[in-house]
This record gives sequence, structure tokens and C-alpha cells, in this order.
Amino acid sequence: MTDSAPVPAPPRGIGRASAALASGTIVSRGLGFVSAAVLAWTIGQQNQGANAFAIANQLPNNIYAIVAGGLLSAVLVPQIVRAAHHEDGGQRFIDRLVTLGIVAFLGVTVLATVCAPLLVALYAGTGGSALQGDGIALAVSLAYWCLPQIFFYALYSLLGEVLNARGVFGPFTWAPVLNNVVAIAGLVVFAILFGVDPAHRDPGSWDAAKVALLAGSATIGVASQALILLLFWRRTGLGFRPDFHWRGVGLGSTGKAAAWVFGMILVTQLAGIVQSQVAVSAGADDPSVAVLRTSWLIFMLPHSIVAVSIATPYFTRMSAHARDGQLGRLRDDLSASLRTIILLIAGAGVALAASALPFAAFFAHGTHETIGISGVLLAYLIGLVPFSAQFLLQRTFYALGDTRTPFFVQLLQSGLFVAGALTALLLPPGAIAAGIAIVTSLAGTIQALVTAMLLRRRLGGIDGRRVLGRVGVYALAAVPAAIVGVLVLWALGGLGLIGLPTTGFAFANRFAELVSVVVVGGATGLVYLGVLWLARVPELRQLAGPLRALLRRS
Repeated sequence: MTDSAPVPAPPRGIGRASAALASGTIVSRGLGFVSAAVLAWTIGQQNQGANAFAIANQLPNNIYAIVAGGLLSAVLVPQIVRAAHHEDGGQRFIDRLVTLGIVAFLGVTVLATVCAPLLVALYAGTGGSALQGDGIALAVSLAYWCLPQIFFYALYSLLGEVLNARGVFGPFTWAPVLNNVVAIAGLVVFAILFGVDPAHRDPGSWDAAKVALLAGSATIGVASQALILLLFWRRTGLGFRPDFHWRGVGLGSTGKAAAWVFGMILVTQLAGIVQSQVAVSAGADDPSVAVLRTSWLIFMLPHSIVAVSIATPYFTRMSAHARDGQLGRLRDDLSASLRTIILLIAGAGVALAASALPFAAFFAHGTHETIGISGVLLAYLIGLVPFSAQFLLQRTFYALGDTRTPFFVQLLQSGLFVAGALTALLLPPGAIAAGIAIVTSLAGTIQALVTAMLLRRRLGGIDGRRVLGRVGVYALAAVPAAIVGVLVLWALGGLGLIGLPTTGFAFANRFAELVSVVVVGGATGLVYLGVLWLARVPELRQLAGPLRALLRRS
């Protein structure tokens, strides 16, 4: 089923870095799910109060993404890697870069907080939306407390990318653990003092104390996530002195690269506004906004654990290869990381699809909402492999110092998404969220294919034949894995929600739902890996090498 070409072992440094990133992500994402479940238990999902907090707490992410999100990850790592060859090891560059970032982020945060009513109106929509009257007023009140998160999100990313570029990978991925702990603690205190759902469904029942505690604890969590990175700064081998002399140290080239990324992020956020407006058009009592948010949170779990953990250390090394003109080594790293990422992402995707119903039930309130979340999740999962592949392909362009090409590819993706999202308005209200998810998957798949073709032209090849061959093998292995997963779900009584005459353990309570996710997903994943092992897929055997060595030492 596979060729016998040797697969070079990933460098030990990259293996250790990926393991540190993956472990931190698993813990933080696990706590993120706990936080989401506690949030749903506390304020519910299918009501104006929950939608008000969902929109207000998402605003900082949206604004941060516009002004800094991709700029930092796309531009800084290659620039910092190049600056390491300066006579001072990049110290002046880092001093001026961090100083400039702090000043700019603080200014944007103040401006956004002042404009909270306008931002809520932009993202929440008006007549017929999921927020009306007191709901809009509540979202504005929550937004005043949430929008300062912009500064701390940006500071976290700025400090984290410097740490990553200097080879210090662990703190960046473990810091969100603290954020989730603080957020969960805030929700628990909120529940103790003010009660739980359905006590907060009426937005008019929220007073200043409720708003301050819920949104304020969320902001404190983000702040702690950023500030804890300062404890690890010395590991970079750098000091820090504020430096307001922003000329003559290379920031000009950084700004030129950042301009295209800024345009790309702006296009993405404009498409996000369209998505928000389409979602809220489902009606004041429809949970589309919250369902999309929850489904996306689940969808991002395998991507964050696998793709980001593997791609981040490779990105730093590919940037060094591009700096040194070693395009052959860059191609080798791209091929190896792409095959490994797709192998693991495809397995995680099929396991997540098989366990979608109990996973959705864990966050949902009632059968209708469970089916809604699971349906949207399955629609998103169609595009999981292209989404993760695009993440790596795009960063290969960034490693080459090319941010212009990804901008035009993103323009294409956003145009396709907007057209599709507007078409989703023709669907019944209950199907709009699933329509948005399907459009997201299709547009993302086209984006990944176009990016791959352009990168192949740029590099003179990306080992496409071998990568596509592996994708075919992974797809074949996913078929028996999916069948086994569905059978296990049926045995646990997990298909009754979709009309089959079986109910049982899978939805008995929250614990049963969580156990069902583990059992169904675990069985699916084991079959997938077992088939690949029997097929002698070299990438899987290479991944198993460090595990066997660890077991032998134990």
C-alpha cells in the first residue's frame, strides 16, 4: 500500500518541542472544554444572555486578530531568526520590536474599548437578530470589561513568538492552562453567588456585579496568560530595555511584510462579520451563534494539538533554511511535517466524527441542541485535513519572507466564503449554522489546493506525489475505523438521537457522555492506527520509535 522510501527521523529538538507543545495544548484544551461546559451550565446557551456574552467575549479575539493576530505568527519568527545574525544577537531588534508592540497594542485596546457600542452593533446585528433590546445593552456592558483582553492577547502572542523564535517552545503553549483555571474559578464563583441556568436567560436581570464578575474574571485569565511568559524571558538569552528608536534596526522590512498580512487578516475579519450577521439572522431564540462557537471549539482541538504542535518548531527551522538559502532542506522539512500532520489529523478527524453525538451532548442542553452541534461539527470536519495542511503551507510562504501571495489566496477564500454564507440565508433558520460550516470547509479546501500549487511553483516541487499517496492510504484506513466507531457508538446506545431505536449509556449523564467520547474515539483511533501499522506506513513507524525507546528505558 505504500512505497518503501526511507523517512528521515525528525530532529530530536523538534520532537521534544512538538511533544512539549502538544502536551500543553492537550491540558489547556481539556480545561477549555471544562470551562465551556461550566459556562453552558452557568448561563446556558440558547438565550440572549448567553449570546450577549458569546459576542462580547469574542470581540477581543476579533479585534486582536485584525490588528495583530496573524502579523505576529506570520512575520516575527522569520524576522527574529534573521536578526539573530546581527552583531548583538538580535537584542536591539527585540527591544525595539517589543517596545513598539506594547505601545501600539495599548493604543488599539483603549480605542476599541471606547468604541464598544459600535463594535457590538457591528457584530451583533439589529432587527431580527439573536440580540435585541436588553440583550444589546448587556453585550455592550460585558464588552467594556472584555475588550481590554486585546492588549493581553497581543502581549501573549508577541512574547510567545519571541520565545518560539529563540527555541523556547513550552511556556507559550502551557500559559493558556492558567487562563482556563482562572476562567473556571470565576464561573464557579459566579454560580455560587448568582445561581445557574436558567437564572440568567433574561438579559434585563443582569446587574453590574454579574457583569463585572463574569467578564472581569475572563479578562483576568487572559492577562495572567500573558504576564506569566515574563518569567521565562531569560531563557531566550536576551534582556529587555524599552527602546523607542524604531529606525535603523530592520523594522522597515518587518513592516512591509506585515502590511500584506494585515490586509489578509482584515479580509478574514470582514468575512467573519458576514458570518456573524448570517448566524444571528436565524432569530432571537435560535442558538446558532453559540452552536457555531462550540462546534468550532471542538473542531480546533485536533488541529491545535497536532498541526500547531508539529508546525511551530518546523516553522522556526524552515525560516532558518530560507535565510541560509537551503531550499532543498526546506522542501524536505515541508514534506516530512506535512505527511506527519495529515496522518495524525486524519485519524483524529475520523475519531471525532464517530464520537460527535456524545461530544456535542456534553456541551448541549437537550436533544435538539445536541443534534445541532454535532451536525455543525461534522460539516466542519469535512475540511479538517485541508485546514491543517493550509496552516503549514501558508507558514512555508512566511518562512520564505513572502506574505503577498497568501494575501491573494486568502482573498479568494474569503470571497468564496462570503458568497456561500449569503447563500446559506436561503436555508431554514435551523440549518443556517450547518450551512455556514459546510461553506467554511469547501472554501478552506480550495484555499489549501491553490496554496499548494503556488508553493510547488515557488519551490520547484513539494514532494506532492508522495504526499498525495500517503493521503490516499490514510483515507483508506479511515473507512474501517469509522465503521468500528459507529458500531461502538451503537453498542453504547448513542444512535437513538437520530431516530434509531436505541438509547442507553451514551447520554445517561455528563460522565457517561465523556466516557462515550473516550471509548468511541479511542476505538476508532486504534483501528485507524492499526490498519496503518499493518500497511507498514513509514511515517507511523517513525513516530512509534521514540515511544518504544521510552518504554525500553522504563
